[in-house]
Amino acid sequence: MPELANRAVPALLLAGVAAPASSPAGVTVYDKGDTHLEFGGRLQAQYHLESPDAGDSTDELFFRRMRLYMEGGVTEDISGKWQVDFGKAGVSVKDAYIAYTALGPGRLTVGNHYVPFSRESNTSSKRQQLVERTFVGDHNYGTPDRQLGLSYAGVTGPVGYQVGAYEAYIDADTKKLDFGSGTNKDDDWYGGKMVAGGLDFFLVGEPFKKAQGDFARAPSLALGINGFSWKNDDEQPAGTPAPAQQYDTAKGLSADVALRAGGLSVDAQYNRFATEANGSNVTSGLIEGGEGDFRTYAVEGGYMVVPSRAELVAGYQALDADAYDETWTRASAGLNFFLNGHTDKLQATYRVGSNREGVDGKDANELFVQFQHVI
Repeated sequence: MPELANRAVPALLLAGVAAPASSPAGVTVYDKGDTHLEFGGRLQAQYHLESPDAGDSTDELFFRRMRLYMEGGVTEDISGKWQVDFGKAGVSVKDAYIAYTALGPGRLTVGNHYVPFSRESNTSSKRQQLVERTFVGDHNYGTPDRQLGLSYAGVTGPVGYQVGAYEAYIDADTKKLDFGSGTNKDDDWYGGKMVAGGLDFFLVGEPFKKAQGDFARAPSLALGINGFSWKNDDEQPAGTPAPAQQYDTAKGLSADVALRAGGLSVDAQYNRFATEANGSNVTSGLIEGGEGDFRTYAVEGGYMVVPSRAELVAGYQALDADAYDETWTRASAGLNFFLNGHTDKLQATYRVGSNREGVDGKDANELFVQFQHVI
C-alpha cells in the first residue's frame, strides 16, 4: 500500500482547486438548416500497477482509450455516428449507426450500438466514477456491450424504454462470457441471434442521463430492469473450439438503481446469467456439467467533497459462479479531481481483489491513475 500511495499522490496534486462542471461535447464544424456535422473524441492516459500476493508486481503506462468520432445528418429526422478506438484493445469500431426519429415518439437505431442491458455498461467510460468498470458493466462477464442490430428507444413521461434485435458474438473462452461485436470479431468468435429490452423508471426528478457523479445536486432517483436472450447460430468458424465446448444459449437479467442528491451519487446493480454449452459434460471456466450459471453485483458511489471539483469514490463488486469454489470480490476506493467536469479530469482508484476466477487465496491489489480529456 505505501508503494502505491507514494506513486499516486503526486499525480493527484496536479489537479489544483476550483473548476466548473461541463458536459463533454464535440466540435460542430457545419450547422446550416437541417444539415450538421460534428467531430470529437476522447483521450484516456492510464497508469496501472498490479501487486499480487504471489509473484512480482507489474506496472504499465498506456493509452486506455484513444477515440475519434464524427456525427451528423442532412435532414431533421436522420442522423449517423461513427466512432473508432485506437487504444489498448487495438483498433476497433465502436459506434457505427444510423438513427431515425420520425417513427413515433422514440428513435430507431440501425447499426453497431449499445444493447439495452446494464446501466453501467450503457454509461459512457468518460462518465464513470471508478477508473475501470465493475463486473456488472464488463463485457467479459455477460454484458452484451455494443452489437450489430436495430433497436427502438424513447421516453414517455417518467418511463424510458428500449427494445432491440442483434447478431451478437461470443469469444471462444469458457473462463468468461465475453460478448463482442461482429464488426471487430476474431476468427475464434461465434455468433448468434439476440433479443433484448429494458425499462427505466424515473421516480424522483426529471429523466436524467446515464452518467455517474452528481454535478446538478438536485434529487433524482431511477430504477431499471432489462434482459436479453441469445441463441447460437450453430455455425463453426475456423479456429473455434469443438462444438461441444461452445455456448449454445445465454440469458441475462439485470436490475439497477441510481440515486443523485446533494453531491451524492450512488449506483447499485445486480445481474444474473444462465448459460448452456452444446456438450452436457463440459466443465471448464464458468461452465460446470454443461451449464454456466453466475451472478454479478456491484455498489459504487461518490460524494463531492468540493462541489463539481473533488469527489471521493468507493465501490464493491462480486462475481459468484456455480462453477467457482469461492466468490470473486473486489473493493475499491479513490479520488477524482475535475478540472472541467467530465471533459478534463484526473482519477485514482485503488482496488483490492480476492479469489480471482473463484480460486481461494488468489488475491491482488491494483492501482489505476488516469487522466482524461474529451473533445
